[in-house]
Amino acid sequence: MPMPKIWSFGSINADHAYRVPHIPAPGETIAAREYSLGLGGKGANQSVAAAKAGATVAHVGLIGPEGLWAKERLAALGVDTQHIMQSATPTGHAIITVDETGENAITIFPGANRAFADAQLKALATEARPGDLLILQNETNLQAEAARIALKQGLTVLYSAAPFSAQATSEVLPHISLLLLNEIEAAQLNAAVGTLPSGITVVVTKGSSGADWTSPDQTLHCPAFPVKPVDTTGAGDTFAGYLAAAIAEGQSPEAAMRLASAAAALKVTRKGTADDIPSRAEVDAFLASV
Repeated sequence: MPMPKIWSFGSINADHAYRVPHIPAPGETIAAREYSLGLGGKGANQSVAAAKAGATVAHVGLIGPEGLWAKERLAALGVDTQHIMQSATPTGHAIITVDETGENAITIFPGANRAFADAQLKALATEARPGDLLILQNETNLQAEAARIALKQGLTVLYSAAPFSAQATSEVLPHISLLLLNEIEAAQLNAAVGTLPSGITVVVTKGSSGADWTSPDQTLHCPAFPVKPVDTTGAGDTFAGYLAAAIAEGQSPEAAMRLASAAAALKVTRKGTADDIPSRAEVDAFLASV
C-alpha cells in the first residue's frame, strides 16, 4: 500500500539573506558581510523538508510573473509543482539578517502568497485522498478554508501557527489534527485563545531545550541534539516537514520527534534555507553517529 501523500498549502518566497555582525538596532545602519538569494518561505521550506525526508509531496502555491525560477527549483528538489499557479501579484520575498551566533531577524513581503482564491484549493477537494496529510502555516490567506476542505476529505492536518496571528489561528484550530508551535508562539496562543480544542496533538519546539509532544493519550519530551549553530533560519520548517514525513510513514511519536529534531539540528549548522535542508540519508547518518 503506498504511503500517504503530503499536501503542502503554503508560501513561496525569494529569500534575500544578509550575514551581519549583529542584528541592527532601531535606526542603525550596518554593512553586510555576505549576501545570497535563494528559495524560501515557510510553505516551500516545509515541502522541501518533507520531500528530502522521502515523502511524496505536492505543493499548492502561488508565484508572481517573475517567479517561475522558484517553481523550477521546488521541482528540482523533489516537490510536485503542478498545483503552483502564477498570479499578477509579485512573488513573496523575505529580507533575512543573520548574526554571528546564527540568530536571525526576518521581514516578509507576502506578495502572491496572500492572493489565493478559492479556485486554487480545487486540488485539495478533488485529488486529495483519505489518509493523506496537509501541512500549512500562516504565510498565506485561506488557511482555514484549506484546513476545512482537507478535514472533510479525511486528511490529517498539521498546522504551524507561524507567523503567529490570533485571528488566523482561531479560525484554523477547529479543523486540525496537530498544532506545531515554538515557545514564543505557544505563549502568544495561550494569551490569545486559552483552551485548545480537545482531541488535537500539540508539539512545542524549544530550540536547544528540545521539543514536547502532548496528545490526549501521550506526553513526551525529545531532547535537542547539541550542535554549534551557524544559521537558525528554516530550522522550524525543517522540523515540521520531517515530522510530517515521519507521521506519513507511520512512525511512533517518539521516532518521529527524534527524526525531526535531528533534521533541525543539522539544518542550524548550515547557512541558507530550502536548498540547504539536509537529506534523509544525512539525517540517518547523523542519528547513527549519536
